[in-house]
Amino acid sequence: MAGRSNVISFRGKPASRTLRRPRILMQAAQAGQQGWRRTRDLRRLLRCEALPTPERALAALREQEARMNGSRLSDGADYDVRRHVMLAIAILAETRLLGARDLPDGPIARAAATPARP
Repeated sequence: MAGRSNVISFRGKPASRTLRRPRILMQAAQAGQQGWRRTRDLRRLLRCEALPTPERALAALREQEARMNGSRLSDGADYDVRRHVMLAIAILAETRLLGARDLPDGPIARAAATPARP
């Protein structure tokens, strides 16, 4: 019995794929899903003429959201809570559009499970 260990090891979740944000931010993003219109809002948010594919949009949105979250965490003067909420709304919507495939369990993945209007 001396050779047996009573420790069970589990593989951790990849940190780069999960988003940990304040609950109030995610609640606001979920509430904003009703008013989201991809053709109108995504162009304005990404500042582009043509709509990108959902994969490209999601990559750009996550990059912008990561910068916005960094500004929030550092109490940056350039932090815009309204834009941060809009980015979170867009990430949820684009994730939902992609079918929420291969997402780890986290606030974005759980919120993406709720259907939204197109």
